[in-house]
Amino acid sequence: MTDLRGRVRALAYRTFYRLPGRWKRRIVRTFQPTYTIGAVVIVRDPAHTQLLLLRQPPGAGWSLPAGLMDRGEKPVGTACRELAEETGLKVAPENMRAASPNAIVHTGGQWVDMVFETDLEPGADLVVDQAEILEAAWHRLDNLPPMTVSTSRLLAHYGIGPYKDYPEVLEA
Repeated sequence: MTDLRGRVRALAYRTFYRLPGRWKRRIVRTFQPTYTIGAVVIVRDPAHTQLLLLRQPPGAGWSLPAGLMDRGEKPVGTACRELAEETGLKVAPENMRAASPNAIVHTGGQWVDMVFETDLEPGADLVVDQAEILEAAWHRLDNLPPMTVSTSRLLAHYGIGPYKDYPEVLEA
């Protein structure tokens, strides 16, 4: 039985590899999980004592500047665009650093966050997109406001926030 299963599997692979490229892509996309890709920006003051956070509707918790990548857009470009759209702060791609880890894969929700960091002086005027953002403000790292669960989980990867001392958060 195992030998027959192996021969059928080998035949299936040989057939698959002979198909046109677009058919192979369609088959793979049908049977493999798909992920949404977004970019997140951790904005801190130069002394790394404050963090820029946003409150979005419905306002249940604070979050980081973030958004989904447009087709053909580079992750760092998405990070710059979303930061500008949500806060009015314009940062050039060369002033963004890839965080370590740079990609956080959320297998349960099937999305990937590409995370970037930048340092800015807190004195800059914040201009929020009032359709998308209720409020943007700087918060001391030792006195963070209530954050969304996804923000708290993401920040734990960088040793920030209420979940930073809970290793099980990083495993989920």
